[in-house]
Amino acid sequence: MPAQGLGFEDRALTSAEIRQIVAQAVDGAALRGKRVLCIIPDSTRTCPMPEMFRVFCEAVAPQATKLDFLIALGTHQPMSEEAINKLLGLTPEERRGKYGRHAVYNHAWDNPDELKLVGTITEEDTARISNGLLREAVRVEVNKRLFDYDVVCIIGPVFPHEVVGFSGGNKYFFPGVSGPEILNFFHWLGAMITLPVIIGAKYTPVRKVVDHAAAFIRMPKLCLSMVVHHGKMHGLFAGTPEDSWASAAALSDKLHIIYVPKPFKRVLSQAPAMYDEIWTAGKCMYKLEPALADGAELIIYAPHVEEVSFTHGRLLDEVGYHVRDYFRTRMDRFAKYPRGVLAHSTHVKGIGAYVNGVETPRVNVVLATQIPRERCRKINLGYMDPKTVRVEDFQGRESEGIIHVPKAGEMLYRLADGTVPRIPGDV
Repeated sequence: MPAQGLGFEDRALTSAEIRQIVAQAVDGAALRGKRVLCIIPDSTRTCPMPEMFRVFCEAVAPQATKLDFLIALGTHQPMSEEAINKLLGLTPEERRGKYGRHAVYNHAWDNPDELKLVGTITEEDTARISNGLLREAVRVEVNKRLFDYDVVCIIGPVFPHEVVGFSGGNKYFFPGVSGPEILNFFHWLGAMITLPVIIGAKYTPVRKVVDHAAAFIRMPKLCLSMVVHHGKMHGLFAGTPEDSWASAAALSDKLHIIYVPKPFKRVLSQAPAMYDEIWTAGKCMYKLEPALADGAELIIYAPHVEEVSFTHGRLLDEVGYHVRDYFRTRMDRFAKYPRGVLAHSTHVKGIGAYVNGVETPRVNVVLATQIPRERCRKINLGYMDPKTVRVEDFQGRESEGIIHVPKAGEMLYRLADGTVPRIPGDV
């Protein structure tokens, strides 16, 4: 059924409209006397979380017997108390006082004691959903805290996404609060299909996996999907995770995709401070790849970034960044590595060919960060001293195929003629 809410291309929602949508959603969810767990994003997503946190608490706390929050970290690092306060817009005094009764938990994807098995996607189902690309049984685990509550609510933004097509909805379960097996499976499925084909597509095989897995979580769910544009909330939709996401993704498609007349040959893609590692700053490549010319150079400009991945850096040092078929043709060699890590590697490197032991990436990806030249070479990415970058050299030159993207990672760039880069030989 259609989600309730409002969305506008030409203006942001007012505070009164936001409060009304939340209030109506909460009333419709019948939360009186219920224990409610709310899943929220971490600090790597742009959204007015401080406002939504306060509005949601005001609407739910008087009715529910319990209201707590779980941060959908996926495999990101746990957030400190200081970082959580900043995410929620709280002073330490507010956190201890007015909002002190609402616990805020970090998800622990790699702690088996914190996970619960809720089902298994069969070999037949994975083969059907993936159109035969993968065929295997996949265990579906989620954070066991969910089952200490009567209702689970999701609050999160929707943007074009490199793995699933558009973020949001049931993606807050998978990988947000899931175990490793399901997240590694569908990240690799996305890599097999390739990022340019997946990103900004509303219904994808990966979205089917996520929605199929979410059906194993048999408890009432409410989802508040936000559409945020230039820091302002242009849309807020309430309903099931599937319905609210669908409405938000339709608006995101209109607001978050920039169509350009010809491909770029040189890009300075600048990472905002919220991306503090290449694991997240890789979005600076993801959102531009569909609009890059063959042989283009893309520079991830992030002078504040010092680490490849706080969680997976050691593994990425071992496998490096490569095109998909570098891994796909030799999966026995890389079997010990999580496929989510391999998928990330291919997304940052971009599509390309691997034939007779020769790797030919379509794009040259260069890091202008604090990561040393030697490590960049080790992980198979280019290096540039960030001190030598002159931003003005990339500005005002789009007609030449050169561009500076000052806050990369959320706006998707596509070619206006609908051309999508593909690996030769792929269907």
